[in-house]
Amino acid sequence: MTRTSAALGRIQPSATLAMSARVNALKAAGVDVIGLSAGEPDFDTPDFIKDAAIAAIRSGQTKYTDVDGTPAVKDAVALKFKRDNGLAYDRSQISVNAGGKHTLFNALVATVDVGDEVIIPAPYWVSYPDIVNYAGGTPVIIEGPAAQGYKITAAQLDAAITPKTRWVMLNSPSNPSGAAYSADELKALGEVLLRHPHVLVMTDDMYEHVWYAATPFATIAQVCPDLYDRTLTVNGCSKAFSMTGWRIGFAGGPAWIIKAMSKLQSQSTSNPCSISQAAATAALTGDQDFLEERNAAFRRRRDMVVAMLNDAPGLNCPVPEGAFYVYPDASGVIGKTTPKGVRIATDEDLIAYFLDEAKVAAVHGGAFGLSPAFRISYATSEEVLKKACTRIQEACAALR
Repeated sequence: MTRTSAALGRIQPSATLAMSARVNALKAAGVDVIGLSAGEPDFDTPDFIKDAAIAAIRSGQTKYTDVDGTPAVKDAVALKFKRDNGLAYDRSQISVNAGGKHTLFNALVATVDVGDEVIIPAPYWVSYPDIVNYAGGTPVIIEGPAAQGYKITAAQLDAAITPKTRWVMLNSPSNPSGAAYSADELKALGEVLLRHPHVLVMTDDMYEHVWYAATPFATIAQVCPDLYDRTLTVNGCSKAFSMTGWRIGFAGGPAWIIKAMSKLQSQSTSNPCSISQAAATAALTGDQDFLEERNAAFRRRRDMVVAMLNDAPGLNCPVPEGAFYVYPDASGVIGKTTPKGVRIATDEDLIAYFLDEAKVAAVHGGAFGLSPAFRISYATSEEVLKKACTRIQEACAALR
């Protein structure tokens, strides 16, 4: 009676969402806990986007739409890809979904069979391998350690590709590390992929507009146009436009993949929220100037958090080039003992210590496939971040 499906048994609950739920429960109980586990901008959705949503409601745009997006929002996505990335897509090459996670889920479930391999660089976003597992595929993990800037090399990619490889997944800037691939680094990976024409490429560009590197943002289909016909470029409104709750993700890519995603979506969620689609249309076609101001705020926070964590005994925090996360290497505290005599054997132990004793919530590196480390989101105020980092410094100093 209580049996669940085998597919469900192949996945785990999201570690990031689980920690966020725990933080909410502690706060509800009156605990002074600082939550740095959620990847959500603290900025509000811009007013012009809200106004477009209100206008859509008042004009009666409250009915079903085409399964994978209205013509208007697809045109807006096409405009965005052309303006920002130099990529040309028509409506048949664009899918609009209920968030970026939904886009990734549709693409992988619609194209991956048992026996297929999907190459995923680590550290990775927590959902990548679980979605592959759900689809019946096999995640193939390539580690990009801190010494490599949390990025993989062309040689590593070449060595991991087999006749069973179906997809290679890229994420730049990265969640969780903030690592960003330059155009030259993407070209090197692209040269490998050109030698393996059976491999599809999925690039998650969700943090494109949270970018600090000296060179401009680049995506692989842009710098390697010969890969255009087998690359799915994924993005969305959640991070750049502070629209996490609106749930709009999208992708541009080969029409056959888009059609397959639409078929799956027709039997699952059907269309994304009609009001959110109208808001996304305004976001993608409206004034983009506010992005620069918000990016500058994230950069200031990044600089402060990196400096403070590098002053914490035993931590080594590389400088991210994008997104709003840091991923400190915690090798220097593993094996130490807390003031209560508990040995820190893993990064999960470390995060439990931070939560219990310092009242700071982060996510352990094991959830992202590369330990010992942890992820902190700095998408909150400088005052809160300074308080949290001070608590982490004190907690690390108390280890023996």
